[in-house]
Amino acid sequence: MNQVLLDKIESEQYRKDKTDFAVGDTVKVHTKVVEGDKERIQIFTGVVMGRRGHGLNATFTVRRISYGEGVERIFPTHSPRVEKVEVDRKGAVRRAKLTYLRGRLGKGATAVKEKETRVVAKKK
Repeated sequence: MNQVLLDKIESEQYRKDKTDFAVGDTVKVHTKVVEGDKERIQIFTGVVMGRRGHGLNATFTVRRISYGEGVERIFPTHSPRVEKVEVDRKGAVRRAKLTYLRGRLGKGATAVKEKETRVVAKKK
């Protein structure tokens, strides 16, 4: 099939609101959950462990500790089930994938160094 035609079809499915988040950030992912005929929004809060893919196939992995057990969920970036992604805290990491968090326990499992924001003084 023609690539231009595929790009045109895919462009309609992309998410309109672009949320900027990176690996190491602590995020709240609002997902739509359908139970019978009711629909509600459930929030999954955790650290972004990695991102992969591009275009419509882009996904990101979020990890949190729930009742002493590590839980990881993979979310499609452009899924209509993902309502929104809120960034709670920016993280400063030097890796593309944070798989080393799997081996950590307690506070060390969620501890990612916070990104420092620099304030530049104006010269007069």
